[in-house]
Amino acid sequence: MAESMTGLKRSHRCAEVSGENVGQEVTVMGWVQKSRNKGGIIFVDLRDRSGILQLIFEEADCGAEYFAKAEKLRSEFVIAVTGKVEVRSGAANPNLKTGAIEVRAKSLRILAESETPPFPIEENSRTKEEVRLKYRYLDLRRPDIQKNIMTRSQVAILTRAFLAEEGFLEIETPTLIKSTPEGARDYLVPSRVHPGSFYALPQSPQLFKQLLMCSGYDRYFQLARCYRDEDLRADRQPEFTQIDMELSFVDAEDVMDVNERLIQRLFKEICGVDIPLPLPRLTWKEAMDRFGSDKPDMRFGMELKDVSEAVKDCEFAVFKGALEQGGSVRGICVEGQAGMPRKKIDSLVEFAKGYGAKGLAYLSVQPDGSYKSSFAKFMTPEQLSALTEAMGGKPGDLLLFAADKTSLVYNVLGALRLEVARQLDLIPKDSWKFLWVTEFPLLEYSEEEDRYVAMHHPFTMPMDEDLPLIDTDPGAVRAKAYDIVLNGTELGGGSVRIHQADIQSKMFEVLGFTPERAGEQFGFLLEAFKYGVPPHAGLAYGLDRVVMWMVGADSIRDVIAFPKVKDASCLMSEAPAPVEEKQLKELGIAVSWTDGEQ
Repeated sequence: MAESMTGLKRSHRCAEVSGENVGQEVTVMGWVQKSRNKGGIIFVDLRDRSGILQLIFEEADCGAEYFAKAEKLRSEFVIAVTGKVEVRSGAANPNLKTGAIEVRAKSLRILAESETPPFPIEENSRTKEEVRLKYRYLDLRRPDIQKNIMTRSQVAILTRAFLAEEGFLEIETPTLIKSTPEGARDYLVPSRVHPGSFYALPQSPQLFKQLLMCSGYDRYFQLARCYRDEDLRADRQPEFTQIDMELSFVDAEDVMDVNERLIQRLFKEICGVDIPLPLPRLTWKEAMDRFGSDKPDMRFGMELKDVSEAVKDCEFAVFKGALEQGGSVRGICVEGQAGMPRKKIDSLVEFAKGYGAKGLAYLSVQPDGSYKSSFAKFMTPEQLSALTEAMGGKPGDLLLFAADKTSLVYNVLGALRLEVARQLDLIPKDSWKFLWVTEFPLLEYSEEEDRYVAMHHPFTMPMDEDLPLIDTDPGAVRAKAYDIVLNGTELGGGSVRIHQADIQSKMFEVLGFTPERAGEQFGFLLEAFKYGVPPHAGLAYGLDRVVMWMVGADSIRDVIAFPKVKDASCLMSEAPAPVEEKQLKELGIAVSWTDGEQ
């Protein structure tokens, strides 16, 4: 039967007890990790968020009543124990912070009993994730998950402290806002008071943080909850947290400077890693040309090479056709892999097809300088030699090529580069390669919508020198935008904002907004901009992604207390769920089903 802790006060968390406490009486509380009855002596490993502490129960020390209680202890019982700290009688355990000591129990209270849990509460659990997430409150007891969640808390505390030192004000913005359909799908919230009208949950605090700049708050930040109704993946959730900020009277350099120093502080304090500043920078164009990605992993080489010039006169139809259609031919050099089995090359071809390629051409430069190739018969020896030279290839190397419209070639080779590096174990562990990617295209053409859409959002400032192109060649206009990337993952992104009414109007025009529609969607922001808006810029990080990298987690779910799974549901609480008809009627909502949906 569960007992009260009345009259008891915890003196230490488990791992806070140390050799300095030897001879002292302590009171500790926590969960039983395991209990071992050796006949006359019972060893109990007590666990709390700080770690594990060994307890010893002997009848001569604690008396028959408490010893009898100790005999009943099972995994996950919650107990309170008072006892004396001693040097461990057996061999010390170097793997435990408290491995050199133990507590000889004098009293025991069982605060709560536990049924046998559905899986062991231990680090690196092999239990299926679906089971662990169904019982997430138990999964959260695992020491490795607890370390992740505590690291997340540390990151939040350090971030707040750093930004406060830099003159930022923490200001909360609304989470019930007006829907703005540009970008990802909104989560909608029906209004009972305004029948037929809906709030949206914010995808970001973008408009409100810009309004705070209009209001003179100069430097704003918040750890903002954001929501996006989009497909999930390992580093994405439908609800997530941003480290969000906006600054007035600054340019891109100022924003990047303060954020470099923030990143440097966080990684030094949390990971003990010294990040040298300034961080490297690549323009979007250079990143795509060299790595086929706007978030390049720079921990290894194997950069893309444009060999269009070297193959322009060859008779290989795949290369020739791509160039005639205005595309390009590019490749990667896989050093020392000329002997890669054909079966493995074929698997890489199939991988490339998964990213839209029609195929993948290969050229093996043999140790004697001869070639094995899928296309050598269409090229002269001189052309093969020139192609190998253009690729920086040498005897023993394998050259892989994609030929198509350039955007597709980037996509294919960027993914192939990462896949080959993974297969060949070329990616060094414990390496931190940060960089800024800058000068993104302001706009990208959407085939689906048959119009230009904003690559970031409609309030991003074009590069000054590209403003004349916005009417004649909008696809060539670069943005004053910047992403911070770590090891091939985008941690955050931002931009300098438009603060001039004429440029903002032109931006809406290029995006296909009529003045009326712009007013409907963003009228309150545009109205505010009539009353003196300062130049401003900002940036937002995915807090979850930052912590995921810091702790080395494979999934963002391992750093969020109560995450969703791929279909955006919560296995533990079973959300989302139907609601009562009465609630729907109050909101004026009727649910209809198409065939097969219910």
